[in-house]
Amino acid sequence: MIDFSAFGDDSAASRARRANIAGEIGAACRKTGFFALTGHGIDATEIDDAFAMAQNFFDLPEDKKREIAIERSPCHRGWFAHGGEVLDRTKQPQGDYKEGLKIGRNLPPDHARVKAALPLHGANQYPHESGALLGFRAQMDTLYGACEALSRHLMQAFALSLDLQPDHFDRWLSEPMATLSPLRYPPMQKAAELSAGAHSDFGCLTLLFQHDVAGLEIKTKKGWQDVPLLDGAIIVNIGDMMEHWTGGLYASTVHRVINRSQTTRHSIAYFFDPDPDADLTPLPNCGASAAAPLSALEHLLNKIDASFDYRSD
Repeated sequence: MIDFSAFGDDSAASRARRANIAGEIGAACRKTGFFALTGHGIDATEIDDAFAMAQNFFDLPEDKKREIAIERSPCHRGWFAHGGEVLDRTKQPQGDYKEGLKIGRNLPPDHARVKAALPLHGANQYPHESGALLGFRAQMDTLYGACEALSRHLMQAFALSLDLQPDHFDRWLSEPMATLSPLRYPPMQKAAELSAGAHSDFGCLTLLFQHDVAGLEIKTKKGWQDVPLLDGAIIVNIGDMMEHWTGGLYASTVHRVINRSQTTRHSIAYFFDPDPDADLTPLPNCGASAAAPLSALEHLLNKIDASFDYRSD
């Protein structure tokens, strides 16, 4: 586990410790791309409240959840049903045995990116707030904001670990593309039907909140390794975008979810990605690349379109 508290404290002593913490993070990213983070500054109550609200939503009858179905959104926001996401199309073409929500940066119709019809940009779909869902939007938006603040600090740590200035990524973080995704995994009904198929994450970095049931596994040289529930810690991993951006120096590791318990597993993932026009040419100190120029938005669209069948309908 890595104690990240120095990045939330601007004292001279904390500033001096940041290089050491960045070194620990860089070593983890080079090895597996996964690490557990404590001292992250996100209040436990905010996390618990978001989990409770997500559970209240998932408990709704399916017809109510379909009122904000992701297929209704022009910008990939809202609820998706079991099988809606296909993370391992070869071994699990029927899709993952989970349901989830996609909550992004909520942009009004007059925002420049929305007016330009930029893909993945626009308004969220929130459920109707009544009864157990009163305060749903506020709870999710609060956690979204806290995750964004933490992710910006993590980008500083990544920069330091790559011998770059801590603000190196700031030019691409004016309004980052980011998605908060509550997920529900019921007990598996078939041994061959995984809760989430083997995959590597699409984007820059992921924050994962695990709540009540374990099930995350990462693929190592020795085989599949369980990631335990760690009280108070957030699991952080980098995705394909950051691996590409670092010229392969950081590892985007394949992982999966298998809910072997007899109870439902809940998690909340936060996927943090830079501005849509961020240039993913390998960073300084990361070597050259023969790959064609690629923007962050192009990268994400390629990955999302390959994982959600409704995108090709």
